[in-house]
Amino acid sequence: MVDKVKVGFIGVGNIFPQYIKWTRTFEILDVVAVADMDFSRAEARAKEFDIPHAYTVEQLLADPSIEIVVNLTVPQSHAEVALSILNAGKHAYGEKPLGLMREEGQKILALAAEKHLLVGCAPDTFLGGGIQTARKVIDDGLIGRPIAATAFMLSHGPESWHPNPEFYYKLGGGPMFDMGPYYLTALVNLLGPVRRVTGSAQISFPERIATSKEKNGLKIKVDVPTHVAGIMDFAAGAVGTIITSFDVWANHVPLIEIHGSEGSLNVPDPNNFGGKVLLRRWDEKEWREVEHLHSDDVGRGIGVADMAYAIRSGRANRASGQLAFHVLDLMQSFHDASSEGKHIDVASTVKQPAALPIGLAKGTLDS
Repeated sequence: MVDKVKVGFIGVGNIFPQYIKWTRTFEILDVVAVADMDFSRAEARAKEFDIPHAYTVEQLLADPSIEIVVNLTVPQSHAEVALSILNAGKHAYGEKPLGLMREEGQKILALAAEKHLLVGCAPDTFLGGGIQTARKVIDDGLIGRPIAATAFMLSHGPESWHPNPEFYYKLGGGPMFDMGPYYLTALVNLLGPVRRVTGSAQISFPERIATSKEKNGLKIKVDVPTHVAGIMDFAAGAVGTIITSFDVWANHVPLIEIHGSEGSLNVPDPNNFGGKVLLRRWDEKEWREVEHLHSDDVGRGIGVADMAYAIRSGRANRASGQLAFHVLDLMQSFHDASSEGKHIDVASTVKQPAALPIGLAKGTLDS
């Protein structure tokens, strides 16, 4: 019988129901408590999802039975809350990004190492069937030696639909910090760490006008780059290109493609867990779909389950703090390269996450 890991949540916003739904599909996890700065919201969520305890944040951190605390607060609070979790002697898993600046991420990792605790961080979409299948294609040598990668996230920003779009244009926002973690995490999972980057970034529209129902007509001052183009030199040799933008009205580009010495690979949306994986080798005239050998029936929270297995077995967790910090370092480096007009040697690195085993039983992550 599996030795369950008790889990508590801090923050009960829009993403919370997805985490509850999917963490409950893993036999190793036992969600026992929820907390929020607004205690009445925690009480409402506990009742809605039949969670045993609604706590204040302080009460949740003081509960000795809870081993993992999932941090679903706003990005500006990620680092502060993560440090509180670790200081309480609990493993910390959080939404992306790990922090707003490198210094915040470094403090989190240093404290975790000091206390012999694990840090995990979204996105965990790279553990879904789509990107895991793409990883197997590369690992099996079907495209030969990877030589190039492209990644595009192009939109015209969230102010037309989001009820509170202001934070997207403040520190910790912008297209790179908002959506870049999905793309960069997927690329590091597929190709390994990055050793050097350069980039160009700009604020194309200094002011945004919200047209969403809740904030229609609100003028938003833009403080962060809204179009970021980056070049990455991967440690293993491939050269990658990434463009993230809130300034594009329409586009017709692939999301992620990996090109190798013997073929090309079209990778599905890294914001999702499934999607088609398309392969075309040098001797083929058409793209063909690759059958998924990993489950698509997973969702947000698979990274929490992977952390639980890591705690019980002593292995490394895949959606790790080290991976999230490397991604944070890359995102900040693109901005730095643009403002400083030079290449940036990336100080951080990370071991490429282990691929998921094939043939796992539903609700498990270790064979």
